[in-house]
Amino acid sequence: MKGKGKPNPIDVHVGSKIRQRRTLLGMSQEKLGDSIGLTFQQVQKYERGMNRVGASRLYDLARVLDVPVGYFFSDMPQEIADQSPVRHRELEEKPAESITQEINPMAKRETLELVRAYYKITDPQLRKRLFEMTKALGSAADASAETEEAL
Repeated sequence: MKGKGKPNPIDVHVGSKIRQRRTLLGMSQEKLGDSIGLTFQQVQKYERGMNRVGASRLYDLARVLDVPVGYFFSDMPQEIADQSPVRHRELEEKPAESITQEINPMAKRETLELVRAYYKITDPQLRKRLFEMTKALGSAADASAETEEAL
């Protein structure tokens, strides 16, 4: 991977978790950067995986974002974990395959904004009705797609 101009997939995953948590908290890149003594451009580079996050910086990010350090590695697909340089040596120098990372809906801005808006609803009954309606719409969409495939 090194020297090819592409970010390490593990760094991309960690960056997406930083972005996910920051967005869920409604925090700007600038505010996060100020909290840990960085510019928003540096935060952008971390979030895109262009720059690797060091251990002490990851610790600071975890504290500011109010998550355990392990949060940044949670839900990492095995295909990404296998991109570790140590893992590459274990796989006996097999040719590097293209990284196929499934689209994670939690990494999308739309999902994060939806979750934030959902939790702003203070009426528990209204929130539950919205939740049930959303599930019903999703089920209806799945049923419609299955019907179309059968035709």
